[in-house]
Amino acid sequence: MQPISDSKAPLRLSTVGDVSKQPGYDWLTPSGLRHLIFNAEDRVSSDGTVIPGNGLAPAILRIGRRVLIDLDVFETWLDAHRGNGSSE
Repeated sequence: MQPISDSKAPLRLSTVGDVSKQPGYDWLTPSGLRHLIFNAEDRVSSDGTVIPGNGLAPAILRIGRRVLIDLDVFETWLDAHRGNGSSE
């Protein structure tokens, strides 16, 4: 068995309910985050067409019933989507 290495920084994980309590995330509600999680992966509609996901899946960790968000990956995902919205 390999010893655990200290070379990586510890993950910044948060539960869905606690993300909005993190500094800078007061704009995000738990229900809004659940919506993003639900739409994270590709899914198939009733007529068989593929509905593309939003790409958030790498930031989601599921351990049993608990859903955790890797805040570093989430911030990278947010930065990738910055400026893609339309103000019209």
